[in-house]
Amino acid sequence: MGIVSYLIFFAIVVSILSIITLGLNLQWGSTGVFNAGVVGFYAVGGYTYAILTAPGRPELLVNLELPWILGVVGALIASAIAALLVGLATMKLRGDYLAIATFGIAVTIQLIALNWEGLTGGSLGMTSVPRPLSGFFETPFTYNVFYLCLSAGFCLLTYWALERIVRSPWGRVLRAIREDEGAAIALGKDAATLRLQAFVLGSTVMGLAGALYVGFIGFVSPFDFVPIITFQIWTMLIVGGSGNNKGAVLGTLVVWGLWSASGTLISKILPAAFQTQGGAVQTILIGLVLVLTLLFKPGGLIGEEPTTSRHAG
Repeated sequence: MGIVSYLIFFAIVVSILSIITLGLNLQWGSTGVFNAGVVGFYAVGGYTYAILTAPGRPELLVNLELPWILGVVGALIASAIAALLVGLATMKLRGDYLAIATFGIAVTIQLIALNWEGLTGGSLGMTSVPRPLSGFFETPFTYNVFYLCLSAGFCLLTYWALERIVRSPWGRVLRAIREDEGAAIALGKDAATLRLQAFVLGSTVMGLAGALYVGFIGFVSPFDFVPIITFQIWTMLIVGGSGNNKGAVLGTLVVWGLWSASGTLISKILPAAFQTQGGAVQTILIGLVLVLTLLFKPGGLIGEEPTTSRHAG
């Protein structure tokens, strides 16, 4: 039962992280928007869910206690609004400048969560966040089985929706902008607006993942949303195959599998005095996997698939 429980937990995490990677794939793989602030929108979704659904506490400014599904909807809306505001301020930037700006915004979001104690609980976080429908299950195991179905269902729905989007005329225009923005503009396409739309939609998907994550663990703190998560998600996308939604999911499975396996191995072979350096070793390992992928299989494990039409629509 122990190994089965762990595999269920592992699959839940992979489902949630896959949703984030799919959102990044829409931004980067389909549109060429370099979002280095992935974890920021993940955090917006997670905190919004917690703020809307958590039971009342005297020290917090907001005590709504809404149903979990409204918390998820609220997370989607909040992430979309945050992405719209960020996009309006940054979409004119390109390349490294856009990466630096989005990274800075993600750090700012984490600092707000850390310091705005009246809204977020500060460094102590928010406890007793409702777990969706947990009252209907008698044991943690049965609840985790349910949550695997829930998170996998959201992941499949996200995958299906994004597949339809990228194969639509709108999605083909995004790829045309990624390949040659000047040519797309010459054909009458509003590249700036389309890039903003892709950025907002992808970030909204990341917010959904944040809500699912917080709903699963029943707790949220600023230390759940550290910059290394952005690095992990980018590695997952590149290893799996940028521009391919199947690759995004596969890359998530492979990289998170390596991260989890290496963590278990490190805990067994490193002396107790060096256990605190285990996270750094894991990061180095994932960085090595990223470098090897870029050197020997730059298209990822699954290369980008052509759309049904090569025209921008």
